[in-house]
Amino acid sequence: MLKNYRIYFAPSLLFILLFIFFCPPLFCLTGSNKAPLNLLLISIDTLRADRLSCYGSQKVKTPSVDSLAQKSVLFSRAFANTSMTLPSHTNILLGTTPLYHGVHDNSNFIVREEFLTLAEHLKKNGFATAAFVGAFPLDSRFGLTQGFDLYDDNYGSQMLEEFTFVERKAEVVVDKALSWLESQTNPWFLFIHCFDPHQPYSPPEPFKTQYKDNPYNGEVAYVDFALGKVFSFLKEKNLEDKTLIIFTADHGESLGEHGEMTHGYFAYNTTLWVPLLIFFPGMKPAQIAQNVSHLDIFPTVCGILRIEKPKFLQGVSLLPMMRGRSLPDQDIYFESLTAFYSRGWAPLRGIIQGNKKFIDSPIPELYDLEKDFQELNNLAESASLDKYKSSFEKLVKAQSSAQESGALLRMDRETQEKLRSLGYISTPQPLLKKEFTAKDDLKVLISYQNKFQRAISSYHKRQIEEAISLLKEITAERKDFDLAYTYLANFYKEQKKFKEAVDILKEGYQNNPSSFKIIVTYGIFMVEVGQFDQAIDILKKGLAIVDYDPEAWNYLGVAYWNKGSFDEALQAYEKALTLDKNYPIVFNNLGSLYLSIFLKDSRQDAYHKAVESFKKAIELDPNYASAYNGLGAALKMKNDTDGAIGCWKKAVELDPDFGFPLYNLGLIYLARGEKSEALLYLQKYKEKFYSSLPQREKEKLDAYIQKCLK
Repeated sequence: MLKNYRIYFAPSLLFILLFIFFCPPLFCLTGSNKAPLNLLLISIDTLRADRLSCYGSQKVKTPSVDSLAQKSVLFSRAFANTSMTLPSHTNILLGTTPLYHGVHDNSNFIVREEFLTLAEHLKKNGFATAAFVGAFPLDSRFGLTQGFDLYDDNYGSQMLEEFTFVERKAEVVVDKALSWLESQTNPWFLFIHCFDPHQPYSPPEPFKTQYKDNPYNGEVAYVDFALGKVFSFLKEKNLEDKTLIIFTADHGESLGEHGEMTHGYFAYNTTLWVPLLIFFPGMKPAQIAQNVSHLDIFPTVCGILRIEKPKFLQGVSLLPMMRGRSLPDQDIYFESLTAFYSRGWAPLRGIIQGNKKFIDSPIPELYDLEKDFQELNNLAESASLDKYKSSFEKLVKAQSSAQESGALLRMDRETQEKLRSLGYISTPQPLLKKEFTAKDDLKVLISYQNKFQRAISSYHKRQIEEAISLLKEITAERKDFDLAYTYLANFYKEQKKFKEAVDILKEGYQNNPSSFKIIVTYGIFMVEVGQFDQAIDILKKGLAIVDYDPEAWNYLGVAYWNKGSFDEALQAYEKALTLDKNYPIVFNNLGSLYLSIFLKDSRQDAYHKAVESFKKAIELDPNYASAYNGLGAALKMKNDTDGAIGCWKKAVELDPDFGFPLYNLGLIYLARGEKSEALLYLQKYKEKFYSSLPQREKEKLDAYIQKCLK
C-alpha cells in the first residue's frame, strides 16, 4: 500500500536548491549554441616561461600569446614533472607521472597501450581528434598516437651521418593543423606541438636579424608569430567562443644557468617552470600563484568539458581554483633520469612542497622558492631533511604503479641518430646501479656533459680537430660515456680515417660490452665500409640484446642485399617495417631489393613491388632524393625514359651532390642523342666524383664525355 509523503525543506536547503535551479552558472561551459566546447591544446617545446611578455619578460615580444593571456587564467607557478619532451607530453596526455606510466626518457620508452590517453577519453565522448607535432621526440612509434584519428608526424628522413636535427617549422605545423580544422563539424580535440625553441636555435627572418644576439629568443618570437595564425583563425571562423584553449610548454631551457647548457640533465626551475594559460568562453581572466603541474591539465579538461574524470588521474581539476576557491597545496613530483638510464649516473628526483623544493640526489638540495626561485642558495647543509625525504618517499609510493617496473624499454638506432644532435643519450643498461655516492652525482659529472656539448658545437663550427680532441678527453676519463665513442667514430669517418673509427668503436665495445648503441654503431659502420660478413655478425650480436630496433634490422637487410642473400634481406626489411611502418629509408631499400630480384629472375611482381616501395618512400618523405633515383631506374627498365628523366632531375634538385642521378641523366641523354644535355650532367659528375673513382671507371666516364663532344 502506497503512502503519501510530504517533503519539508529547511530554509537553508531551500535556498541552495533555488540557487542551483534558477541562478545562471558562474562559467559558460558550452558554446553559444549549447554544443560541447572544442579543445585546443598547444605545447611549445623548450619554452621558458620568463621569455613571454605575459610572464614579465622584457627580452622577447610575444603579442600573440599575450593576447591569449589577457583573457585567460594565467598560472604563475606551473611546473613540468620532467624536463624531456616525451615524458612531459606523456604526463600531460595521461595525467600521471612516470612513476605510474613508466616513460622516463625520450628514446628508451614507449607509452603502453593499456593506458588511457586524453585523446582516447575525448574520442569516446564524441570528439574528433588530431595531433600535429613538430619533431621526432613525439614520433608515432613512442605510443602517444593512442586515441588520435590523425597523428601527423611526417618530418622526412635523416641519414646516419647527419648531425643536425630534422624538424618542421612552426608555420608548417600550424598550416597542417588548420587545414584539418577546416573540415571539422563535430566537437574536436586538436593538439599542436611546435618544436622551434629547441636547440639548435635558428629562427627564420626577420627574427634571425632582430634577435641576432640571442637566437633562442628569436625562436620564441617566431613561434609566437606562427601561433597568431591559429588565434586569428579561431576568431574568423567564430570558434573562439566554442573552444577551450590550453597553452603550455613541455619544459624550459637552462641556457647556461646552473652550468647546464640545454635541458634534460638537471631539474632546476630553468627547465621545470613552464607557462600555463587556460581560456574558455564566459570566464574571467585572472592570475593564480598556487603551485600546479602538468598532471592537472587532464582533470581540468574533464571538469570544464563536464565529462567523467578517470579515477587513475594523479592531478586535480583547476576549475574550482579558477572560480576563486582555494585548493589544498598538492605535492609535485619531478625527476630527471636521462643520465641514469643511459650512463648509470645517479638518479635525480624530488618534490615541490609549498614553497620548498627538495632534490633527492647523493648531494641533496633544498630551496626556498618564495625567496630563491632561481635556486642559488642550497639550504640542505643547514636544514633537517628528514621530513622532506619522508614526504618524497610517501609521494613516490602513492604515485607508483605496480606495472611501472614492467614498462617497455624501447630504443632503436634511428631514434638515437635523430636525437644525437640534441645531446640526448639513449642506451639500455641491463644492470643499473642501485647504490650511489657523491662521485655519481650529476653536479659532480656536469663537466663531462658540457665537454660533450662543446664538442658538438665545435663540430657544427667545422672545428673538427677540436671536437675530436674533446671527445678523446672524455673517453680517456669516462669509459661509460657511449656517445663519445660513437661520435668520435663518425667524426673520424668524415675525415676518411676509417682505421681510427674502427679502433675507437672496438675500444668502446671492450669498455661497454652491453652497450647496444656502440655495438650497432659498429655494425652499421661495417656495412658502410663494405665489410658485410663482419657487419652481419656484429648486428646480430646487437639484435640479440635489443631486437626491436628498426634501424639495426634495416642495415642488416642492406648487408644481406649486398651479399646477394635476397631472402634474408627481405626478412630483415619486413621486420624493420613491423617496428616502424612509416620508415621511408626501409621502403627505399626494399625498392632496390625488389629491383635486384626483378633483374635476376624477371619476376613482374617484384618489379611492381619495387615501384610501389619507391613511391611509398616518396609519399612518406617528398624530399627523399634516393627514392626518386630508384624510381627513375625502375621506370627506365620499362623504357619510360621521360618518367626516368623526371625522377632523376628531381633527385638532383633535392640533392645536387647525388652522384647516381647525375650519371644516369648523362647516359640517358647520350642514348637519346641529346649530347649537349648529356655533357652537362657528365661534366658535373666528373667535377664532383672523378678523383674518387677507380681507374676503370675514370676511363669509362672520359669515353662517354668524348662521345658527347663528337
